[in-house]
Amino acid sequence: MAATGPETVATVAALRDRVGGWRRRSMTVGLVPTMGALHDGHSALVRQSREQCDRTVVSIFVNPKQFAPNEDFATYPRNEAADLARLAGLGVDLVYMPGGREMYADGFATGVSVARVSEGLCGVTRPHFFQGVATVVTKLLLQCLPDNAYFGEKDYQQLQVVRRLVRDLDIPVAIVGVPTVREADGLAMSSRNAYLTPAERAAAPALNRVLNQVAEKLRAGGTARDAAAWGHRQLADAGFAKVDYLEVRDADTLAPIETALAPGARARILAAAFLGKTRLIDNVAAGGAG
Repeated sequence: MAATGPETVATVAALRDRVGGWRRRSMTVGLVPTMGALHDGHSALVRQSREQCDRTVVSIFVNPKQFAPNEDFATYPRNEAADLARLAGLGVDLVYMPGGREMYADGFATGVSVARVSEGLCGVTRPHFFQGVATVVTKLLLQCLPDNAYFGEKDYQQLQVVRRLVRDLDIPVAIVGVPTVREADGLAMSSRNAYLTPAERAAAPALNRVLNQVAEKLRAGGTARDAAAWGHRQLADAGFAKVDYLEVRDADTLAPIETALAPGARARILAAAFLGKTRLIDNVAAGGAG
């Protein structure tokens, strides 16, 4: 690795050339897909890849296909120099930074849709989102063909969508979920946290606090329906102007749960809510290991 930072490539051909060289030396490869604006949550993904694989590739690509026209694609945080400096410090072996035309050539006309796990939750208010994610992740996995690919549990529905597409399409990659990295006050790390005003940032930790309180109610035998309704009210009282959802779902299938949890059930409590114009998401496990 050069002293100035990790090697970067911008084309599929160059990526495959570097990975092919490692393969010929019987090295294992980990991929960490990102949209840049890297923070400690991304660093945790990289560290796990480096622990488990001989070589680690990080992709940086702000994917236009997962943004609706009214969303923040143009203003999404971008800081290439800071990202590369962070990755250099983490010992990343290769950074893949394709341009828009490299990823989506003129005339691109293919999309990957994943039914069921993409429905509900974020799929209601962002119906375009998961096809955009599934399409770009499928392309990244096929472009790199790593042994493992690493995704954060903060985007839990996205993680389940990726797991499903890999199983259904027989892509020979292990999808590794990495626990959410949090600020000291419990707020899940996210690139979009930079949008919060000081007052909103002070209120933001209530999201994780309420989800943990909902989990406590479930552990005490309460029904998922009642616990979620209580959580909605608590978020409103904490200053969240709009709650897209707060629901209890099966941890694997994301099927809705409304009753008390059965013994040993694996459940996940997921929420998305707005502070001002910033949409925050978070989730916690409930019941068995979720």
